[in-house]
Amino acid sequence: MPHFTVEHSANVEEWIDLKEFCDVLRKAAIDTGVFPMPGVRVRAVRCDNYSIADGGYEHGFLDIVARIREGRPFKVREKAVNEIFKIVEEYMEPCLKNHSFSLSMEMNHINDSLSPKKSSIREYLARKNHE
Repeated sequence: MPHFTVEHSANVEEWIDLKEFCDVLRKAAIDTGVFPMPGVRVRAVRCDNYSIADGGYEHGFLDIVARIREGRPFKVREKAVNEIFKIVEEYMEPCLKNHSFSLSMEMNHINDSLSPKKSSIREYLARKNHE
C-alpha cells in the first residue's frame, strides 16, 4: 500500500505527460519513507464526462485518492499526504498557471478485515535483485 487513483478530466492529457506524472507520484510516495516501494500502486483514470463550474470544457481537474491500510498514526499520514501533495503541486504548477484547473488529494483508510490481498510482487523483486 498505498494505492493511488488519479482521476482527471480528459483535457489534462493535452497539458501533461500522465505516465510521467504517475512516476512522479509513485516516487514521491516512496520518498516519504512511509510506504514500502513494492506496495505502491498508481493508476490514472480519464474522465470524458464531467461538468465543472459554468460547464465549460476548458476547465480541468486532477484528483488523487490514496487508499492505505490502517495502522499509521494520524501525524504520519498527515506528513505523508502533505509531502506528496507538495511534489504534485510543483509538477502541476504549469497547469495551475496556464489553465482553469483544480488539483486535489485525499487519503483514506482501507479496512483490513474487508480488503483481502494477494501479491507476488515482493517475491518477484527479491528474485530479480538476487539474479
